[in-house]
Order: sequence, then structure tokens, then C-alpha cells
Amino acid sequence: MSKMSGTLILVSAPSGCGKDTVLKEVFKKDKELRFSISYTSRPERDPADREKYNLVSEQEFLKMLENNEFLEYNKYGKNYYGTRKKPVDDWLSEGKNVILEIDVNGAKNVKKVCPEAISIFIMPPSMAELERRLRNRGTESDEDVKKRLEIAAEEITHAKNYDYICINNELSECVEDILTVIKAQSFTKNTMKDFIEEVEKDAESFNR
Repeated sequence: MSKMSGTLILVSAPSGCGKDTVLKEVFKKDKELRFSISYTSRPERDPADREKYNLVSEQEFLKMLENNEFLEYNKYGKNYYGTRKKPVDDWLSEGKNVILEIDVNGAKNVKKVCPEAISIFIMPPSMAELERRLRNRGTESDEDVKKRLEIAAEEITHAKNYDYICINNELSECVEDILTVIKAQSFTKNTMKDFIEEVEKDAESFNR
């Protein structure tokens, strides 16, 4: 019997909304999920960078770009960021669901080339709560917090373009909401297309 195709899942959230924490718990609960690690020409800032990025030189990145290896890419300041197509395509063909943690601009670009991808926007319960969380970190100045809130407010205006909205009020609830979306997506007609066609062929031979 043919495998069901996997789904590409785009996940975005405003700065400070706890996306990394939410996704960490999502992957703990669903071991079959795959995570697409972005490539970047950004210099390493700390060892944790290697958990989220494949660090390459600008020359290497541009060579990959020239070879059309990216699903999407962008440049922020002096640094390039991009999602390599091959591992994503390989996982999807194996029937694996793939999560791509991406900003609103990147999600828009991916949707253009992969309209079948689903998108999830993680929202804070309120801007006041988002500010409280940012300040409770104790790692940023008032000016930095204000800047992050301004960026978050702009990013939230894009939420209406996403397929699903999950509110990160209680961590466990947000995690379960995302897992529910992923599970439901596994039963859509698009995801089950190959399986439906195979059963239809069986039905045709049965009726002969």
C-alpha cells in the first residue's frame, strides 16, 4: 500500500511569544515530526546556534543559491538565511510531516511555491502579556523591549494570512492545539490523495 504524503507545516510567531519553547514540547510529543534546519551565513554567536542553523560561509550560501538549492531565502542585514529544498522534499516523500520555523515574510514566500503547505501562527494572549514576558526575562533594556513589541505588533498584522491561529496562553494547551492541527491535517483529501487513488483502483477491479 502506498504511503500517505507528508505535510509541510510553517510556524511563525511574534518575537517573545515562546515559539521555541512550544516547538520543543511539540517535538517531544511527536517523535515522527521532522524539523527543517535553516542555512545561514551568519557567524556563530553561541553553541546553541548549531541546533537551529546550518552555519556556512557567504560564499557557500551563494553557491547553493546559484544551484537553486533553496525553497526560500532572505537577507537580513549582511547575512543570508534559507531553507534547503532537498531534505524537506525527501521527508515529505517518505510521508513525514515537516515543521519549518519561519518568519512572516519567509512563510509568504514558501506559500507561493508550496501552496499545499499549512501555516500556523502562534499568538500571545495579549500585548500586555507579551510585554510582561519580555520584561521578566531580565535580559533586555527598556528600549530593546519596546523595539521587540513594535516588531511583534507588525508581525501580528500578518496572522490573518495563516491557516491556523494557536494562542500561547498556557504552554501545554498551545502544544496540544498544534498537535491537533497536525493530526487533523493527516486526514485531508490532499494528504490522502495517493491512498484514495489506490483504493479506487482496488474498487474498480473488485467490481469487474
